Amino acid sequence: MDLCHVPATREKGWYLALMAPNVKGPNYAWLDPSRLYCHPQGLQDCVADLLQPFQGDPIDMVAGIDAMGFILGAATATVLQKGFLAIRKAGHLCVQTVSQPYTDYSGREKVMEVRTDAISPGLRVLLVDQWVETGGTMRAAIQLVERLGGVVAGVAAICIEDSEGGRWIREHYKCAHCVPPRLQPRFNHHQ
Repeated sequence: MDLCHVPATREKGWYLALMAPNVKGPNYAWLDPSRLYCHPQGLQDCVADLLQPFQGDPIDMVAGIDAMGFILGAATATVLQKGFLAIRKAGHLCVQTVSQPYTDYSGREKVMEVRTDAISPGLRVLLVDQWVETGGTMRAAIQLVERLGGVVAGVAAICIEDSEGGRWIREHYKCAHCVPPRLQPRFNHHQ
């Protein structure tokens, strides 16, 4: 798809066609959304779709998850005119942090951390990531926010897969994603 082309009718998720399939093998994600971020209207519509369920909700800050969640999180924070907090993989922050171990979508054990001075008790945080596959990474981010006394105002991602972890997140938190219901089975099974 042409990176300048904008369809005459823009239904929710039209920009998903901008994503490119994996051509490098099993060590990479099955789909690459970074091309979507290069399309000005695609990125704007993606952020608008992510924010639609939260219209009128009190949100004090947006937090993006390392690393691709930084793109959507920063764009979302800008639209909301709120601050942006980076939730990082361990070892990247030179300030006081709190950390949380987790298992990522590939089954690898990792540690995530956040600065301790950014979240005060009662602060309402919208968590944003590029993709929620197994839910392990997002659950670790949720635990960090809540351990510091923050309130998870919601979870937003291009796709929240219908995995055990994805279902748990949808059952416990207000969520937004960009995949229309008719396409969700294809995204769950990586087609």
